[in-house]
Amino acid sequence: MSNPGSLPESIASLPKAELHLHLEGSIQPPTVRTLTSRCGLNVSEEEIRLRYAYGNFSEFIEAFKWVTSFLREPRDYALITRDLAEYLLLQDVVYAEVTLSVGVMLLRQQRPEATFEAILRESEHFAGRGLRFNWIFDGVRQFGAEAAMQVVDAARNCASTSIVAFGIGGDELSVDTREFRSVYDAAANLGLHRLMHAGEVGGPEKIREAVELLDIERIGHGIASINDAALMDLLAERRIPLEICPTSNVRTGALALQLHRPLPAIEEHPLPQLYRHGIPVVLSTDDPAMFQTTLTEEYEHARRMGLSKPELAHLASLSFEYAFLSEAEKRALQHTPHEPTK
Repeated sequence: MSNPGSLPESIASLPKAELHLHLEGSIQPPTVRTLTSRCGLNVSEEEIRLRYAYGNFSEFIEAFKWVTSFLREPRDYALITRDLAEYLLLQDVVYAEVTLSVGVMLLRQQRPEATFEAILRESEHFAGRGLRFNWIFDGVRQFGAEAAMQVVDAARNCASTSIVAFGIGGDELSVDTREFRSVYDAAANLGLHRLMHAGEVGGPEKIREAVELLDIERIGHGIASINDAALMDLLAERRIPLEICPTSNVRTGALALQLHRPLPAIEEHPLPQLYRHGIPVVLSTDDPAMFQTTLTEEYEHARRMGLSKPELAHLASLSFEYAFLSEAEKRALQHTPHEPTK
């Protein structure tokens, strides 16, 4: 990890928003140990940390599946929500749009309605401490369109105004983008915004398909766009933001794949190129526990990539600008009193 103390205090202390953040990817090893104990298993923290070491996207997915297999009851989700909130307060985050892997809940025959009720109850405790949550219900691409529609149905059944978007993650190379058209239309009919992971390990055509076939409003990752100048122009012209997660891209091997070279340093990440091309960039952590990073560190990485203090401050403001909130809410949040970083 980098030393977050090298980030200018004027940037580190800014109120921030997190827009690409998976609840299940925020589970720290000590909490995994609690969860395994609840399942009657004696798993050492050392073994858990070994599970968090991987060199490519497939290994990461296997680790994610293993960790989430211990989320079995609503109280488990309440526990990890509380842990996430405490972590976010330490990062000067005042607003987060957190992704829930509802597709995985359904696969494991859990009831998303009961689980989400427990999550909401826990997260609401933090409003008084200056942290607001909204939620993204996420399907799994390789499970197919029918399973994704069940995620939309779960959002309908939960009937909460704090569910602001529907997204699809998982293996972007698995199912044709066109198959999800009716799913996204159903989500839009519920008033949900449209998100999709694209151009992480897939090529730029996956981003273009998401935009042109599904009217996606924000792209998860999208770093493959550097390999298509016309696509970069399109994203800039339409002001379609990329949710950029530098450490994630290094740890999953996505950055090496898109740069066509092995083991690139994080300073080689194309974030500055994308940002300076006029594409909106929202800086995020993706799965902070599983990638051993923090939002403060991601800003430090952006500084090491060459972004100036004004550019870093602009990145912080972009995360509010492209949040799924009213303009009045965005302005208010940027001036919300919050617990300072300890």
